[in-house]
Amino acid sequence: MMFGQKQRGEIDANATPDLNEAPVAPTYTPPAARPGAARTNEFSNLAAALGTPQAAGGQAFPYESNESLVRSETFRIVRTAVYASMNLSALIQQTRPQVRKSIEQLCAQIVDRERINLTQAELAQIVEEILNDMFGVGPIEPLLADDTVTDILVNGSDQVYVERHGRLELTPLKFRDNAHVVNVAQRIAAAVGRRVDESSPMVDARLADGSRVNVVLPPLALRGACIAIRKFSKRNITLAKMAQQGNLSNEMMRVLKIASACRLNIIISGGTGSGKTTLLNALSHFIDPRERVITIEDAAELQLQQPHVVSLETRPDNSEGTGGVSQRDLVRNALRMRPDRIILGETRGAEAFDVLQAMNTGHDGSMTTIHANTPRDALVRLESMVMMSNGNLPLHSIRRQIVGAVHMILQIERMRDGVRRVTRVTELTGMEGDVLITQDLFAFKYDASAYNDEVKGVFERSPMRPAFSARATYYGLEDALMEAMQQ
Repeated sequence: MMFGQKQRGEIDANATPDLNEAPVAPTYTPPAARPGAARTNEFSNLAAALGTPQAAGGQAFPYESNESLVRSETFRIVRTAVYASMNLSALIQQTRPQVRKSIEQLCAQIVDRERINLTQAELAQIVEEILNDMFGVGPIEPLLADDTVTDILVNGSDQVYVERHGRLELTPLKFRDNAHVVNVAQRIAAAVGRRVDESSPMVDARLADGSRVNVVLPPLALRGACIAIRKFSKRNITLAKMAQQGNLSNEMMRVLKIASACRLNIIISGGTGSGKTTLLNALSHFIDPRERVITIEDAAELQLQQPHVVSLETRPDNSEGTGGVSQRDLVRNALRMRPDRIILGETRGAEAFDVLQAMNTGHDGSMTTIHANTPRDALVRLESMVMMSNGNLPLHSIRRQIVGAVHMILQIERMRDGVRRVTRVTELTGMEGDVLITQDLFAFKYDASAYNDEVKGVFERSPMRPAFSARATYYGLEDALMEAMQQ
């Protein structure tokens, strides 16, 4: 189908050009004049429509909104003419800078021939919008470049929220329609070899920079396609940086450094968006670079700095319902790959049993995260997940395995002021009868009398001697541990 031969009234703004056309240089063919159209006055109010939107609370957003361009007649006409006059199959094989030159020339031709009154800044914004549709994630592309944004939440075509400094804000950005959102979602999934459509309406994927993406399409999403993006941090977050930000105390930082160096098996517990993966990345900095580390995730997020890291990722079933590879399959396979440590991005199902087996069979220093509100809840969830995969195991046997495998639980929480804090550092010390015994080395105690937007409190240290002090002695770190606990 040759789009350049259609008249303006026949062009579908959302149509996809034929990818089998022979590559040709993009040229603009002016459409037939519309009866009664007054082109010179049609765009006279464009500049007034291109204002910078205001965020909640009256503050201007740090990026320009594309809402007016997406909704305006000007952008629709220019975009339609651009797609009608170029060969996508030729341009899609080029890089973004190469395509930019062709799009700029094409837009300049269209604006000149149609006598559209646009400034250079407005024309550049239209070019950027077209490039974002072709190579990026459409109108939300500027959010990926905004370092203050940690989450991007698309709820249908006309509602985009972001999380900034732990708080949700509504942005003025919008997609053209639901088909536009679905197109962006499918392009993200296809980039990592996954698919999302009506027959498979949910998918976990990632962007090129490592940001995690979850997509839910209709009919599961009743108000239009939903995209949730957890952004990949460009900064290398360390325990020292977290201590500076008030996420934990300096004493906690020293103890966690020693715990990681002593190859303790650690579970990081917390709610959604509480910073579990960030804390896991920070702890991984103290893994000996001579160790072989295998990471297992649903969508790769971990940023380990060691030279000997093997990263594994699960795979969903194909369209025939076969070919899927679960986390449990990967954990079992990892045991045959001679790992020193196994790091599981998140334990959420039957793989919990295999993780405990790995921790109990010489893979000390393994780590994982789990969704739970307290360390005790994390242990209960762990028991439940093991029973899901091995219902015939007695509870006493499961708890004995947990005691032998898990050394420490770190509880992290996103508090009401938006700050993530490590609220507890808990050791698993043993069993009395059928009861698991734990002790807190550190706990965050908030000041209940200072109830305002900012949460105030202190990180309290326990006077108890750490149960892993004997292990610290084995690694020559007992003096450092005692010094950290006494400061």
